[in-house]
Amino acid sequence: MAKKKNLLITGRPGVGKTTLIQRVAKGIEGKLAGFVTEEIRDRSGKRNGFRAIPFGGDRVTIASVDRAGGPRVSKYGVDVEAIDRLAVETLELRDDVDVYLIDEIGKMECLSERFVEAVERLLDSAKPVIATIGKQGPGLIASAKKRDDADVWEVTEANRNELADKIVRWLRGNPDSRPNSGAHEASISS
Repeated sequence: MAKKKNLLITGRPGVGKTTLIQRVAKGIEGKLAGFVTEEIRDRSGKRNGFRAIPFGGDRVTIASVDRAGGPRVSKYGVDVEAIDRLAVETLELRDDVDVYLIDEIGKMECLSERFVEAVERLLDSAKPVIATIGKQGPGLIASAKKRDDADVWEVTEANRNELADKIVRWLRGNPDSRPNSGAHEASISS
């Protein structure tokens, strides 16, 4: 079986997808581009929004419970313009980038046409892409999982501690790196 160049990581909210991407980033040799997403919490620990942290860039708030107007996903007002800027600044196809890490391809991010276009361009390119992706969703979320050049793995509590090393081995072309607990391939349906 030929190695696929895109790896999509799915899993339920809170299972550790972002932590996994952060661990993968530390294990990759070469230049990275993309971003990870962190939760914004108040002093009591209540989640109030989400912030993207580009590799080598400044944090940008992409959604907040306090944001008025614009589209909403659940209780969060989404800053589509901020996601547009994030896509332009972090997901541009560049010769000097070895691997693109994207956390995440989700409903909020997909409200940005620029984000969707940038991710599609990267998935179509020769560059490897490792991205977390929503378990369910229309548009890019569904179509990315159906790509012939993408593996789709599910992170679970049972496999999350070993998955970062397996992803780094996958990136290096090791065929024995596939997860064996709760994994799904590109044939996963949304």
